Amino acid sequence: MTNKPRQVELNLALVDPAAVFRSPEDVLSRHDFTLEQKVEILRRWEYDAHEVEVAEEEGMGNEPPTDLLDRILRALHALGARPDIEHSPPTKQGGI
Repeated sequence: MTNKPRQVELNLALVDPAAVFRSPEDVLSRHDFTLEQKVEILRRWEYDAHEVEVAEEEGMGNEPPTDLLDRILRALHALGARPDIEHSPPTKQGGI
C-alpha cells in the first residue's frame, strides 16, 4: 500500500474536512494521520464553522444551528492544541 491515496485524502481534508470526515471525532480516531495533521484539519474545520456562524448571524445562512464548533474545539482540546490566536484575523470569525 502506498501513501498516495492517504496523501490525496489528506489534501482533500485540508481543503474541505467535512468532505472526508463525518465528525470532528472521526478525525481523532484516525491512526494514519499525525497529531500535527489532525490539528491542522480541525483548525481548518474550525474556520469553516466560524464562517457558517457569521453567515447565520448576518441572515445569510440556511442551515439549522448545530454544535459542530463546540465539537471541533473539544477535539482540538483532546489533542492538546491550544487556541491559535497568533493566526486569528481581527474579524467575526474569532479574531482579536
